Amino acid sequence: MQESVLFLKNASIFQRDNLVLSDVNIDIKKGEFIYIIGKTGSGKSSLMKTLYGDLELQKGEGAIVDYDLKKLKEKEIPFLRRKLGVVFQDFKLLNDRNISDNLLFVLKATGWTDKEKMKAKINEVLEKVSMHTKGFKMPFELSGGEQQRIAIARALLNDPELILADEPTGNLDPRTSIEVMGVLEEIHKSGKTILMATHDYALILKYPHRTLKCEGEDVFEVVQQTN
Repeated sequence: MQESVLFLKNASIFQRDNLVLSDVNIDIKKGEFIYIIGKTGSGKSSLMKTLYGDLELQKGEGAIVDYDLKKLKEKEIPFLRRKLGVVFQDFKLLNDRNISDNLLFVLKATGWTDKEKMKAKINEVLEKVSMHTKGFKMPFELSGGEQQRIAIARALLNDPELILADEPTGNLDPRTSIEVMGVLEEIHKSGKTILMATHDYALILKYPHRTLKCEGEDVFEVVQQTN
């Protein structure tokens, strides 16, 4: 039996006082790649925010990488996020420092102190996303696709148990989206669990995986057509 990395049971997702999704039941096992799809405003982002501790789980049960979402305390959130890799649509890179220093900032913030180990880890994650020659560049010198590769590298720094990718191709053109998706596929093949919110149906057709859909306050599994 594979272990669950994430589960929600009869969970309700709220954005402030507004009920966004109700009676959500999700179980994600180690090593799976899962899409969450749905129109803008259907609750995908609110669900993601609940999973990484930005919104509290007010109703129902839920756990993610051994943290009980119902009992999650403010001071535990940084520790939860160390076990997660979060990739955002808008990259969230620090524009006042180069790529290596962006990654160094995260390592220092999460308790790393050994300079040699930090340097080695930065090289390792940049290698994984084929950006090992770009460490000296500033974020604004990179294309959108390259910035998102760096954001994925950053998500890998603390060897997360689960990667949450919230519309990672949302700001990219179709060709670049496929390149970034290729990077995520490689990371998944290396054994990582990935949950990705997207509204890019072309990607889902090209790289089929188990798919959950948010629609009208519900989350349900989509049965994909096979040719």
